[in-house]
Amino acid sequence: MAGRLREIGRRLDRDPDAIVEFLDEPQVRFPVQGMLPPQYRSVGEFPARLVEASSTVLGQVVATEQVSYGDPNVLLASPGPSLSGGVVQALADDAQRQRYFGRLSAAPTHTFFALTEPGKGSAALELETTLTPVPGGGWLLNGVKCYIGNGARAQLGVVFCRRAPGPWGIEAVLLDTTAPGFSGELLPTVGLRGARISRLRFQDVFVAPQDLLGAHRPPSRRGLYGATYILYRFRPGIAAMAIGCAQAACDYLRTHRRSLPGRDGDRLDGIEDRIAAVRHRTYAVAADIDAGTVDVAAIGAVKARAARVAEDATRLVAELLGPASLLEHPWLEKVYRDVRAFELMEGTTNLHALAVFQSLLRGTGPTDRPLAPERAVDGAPRH
Repeated sequence: MAGRLREIGRRLDRDPDAIVEFLDEPQVRFPVQGMLPPQYRSVGEFPARLVEASSTVLGQVVATEQVSYGDPNVLLASPGPSLSGGVVQALADDAQRQRYFGRLSAAPTHTFFALTEPGKGSAALELETTLTPVPGGGWLLNGVKCYIGNGARAQLGVVFCRRAPGPWGIEAVLLDTTAPGFSGELLPTVGLRGARISRLRFQDVFVAPQDLLGAHRPPSRRGLYGATYILYRFRPGIAAMAIGCAQAACDYLRTHRRSLPGRDGDRLDGIEDRIAAVRHRTYAVAADIDAGTVDVAAIGAVKARAARVAEDATRLVAELLGPASLLEHPWLEKVYRDVRAFELMEGTTNLHALAVFQSLLRGTGPTDRPLAPERAVDGAPRH
């Protein structure tokens, strides 16, 4: 499987839109199935137990690592619910879920999750994209979002915007990209081009009442709640991507340098020990989330460590294969570029280090009491 994924990945590096040529391949179709609610999955295409296992956070982490061992661009470029699907699951009413997932199951559909804004980075509470009421019902959406995966090619997505001051004034709206006033542009990237990082603009985009996610819920349980609900669950997946790439780089080195005497072998062993340790912690964090315990600091720590070990692994492999390695080994040159993106995805190391530091100051540890998934995000102790 890894070989075929790398073939597809090389093509996506040149042209990310080429993913449409590979949508019938099982390596592309399977990861999406676990992200869909059971009633929207393809019946009989894959073993039911395997699909069900991949619908858990731990199952998605394992599947993501395996796909990323081949090439993470395939996963990121593929149509499917991704982050926005998690928000719809958390906030939407039955009619909204049917609109969203029904469309995804009917035809390949790219989606986006628009939270980040220019100059704001991780400051989710400082949103400037606005939702202004109009006479007769509905709202007008205005603002700019930046660094949005698949934004410029998506057909459907979720936009976070501000309806009123304060944290409970943040809303999430479901948006069809054919709406007048929406535009998206692709941003140039050095690596992980399958993600199609984009800038989105909204100019007087009309939002109907039925497009406001979570209107049936209290303000404290929609909007920003939807963002945190899915981000905490998605971060272990980013760690899994980094782990898969790091392990692939180490295995590539062992294939191309059969003998690693002395210190060279020790350095590679050290990197592989770090990969194994981060993998173990990532699996543990994912299992905790499935059990209802969301440890924010632990989730951030595994993501940050995984991003760092992926960079260190590719740097070491490039060094040990010689000064011309990035010219002589095109796959290595590509993965070397790709893994640098993980530091910037789902929060930088500084952000997660701050969360760990605050946890240490509070002297908090893992909660002993399992929590329901929603309660875990909105009410669990922030570790």
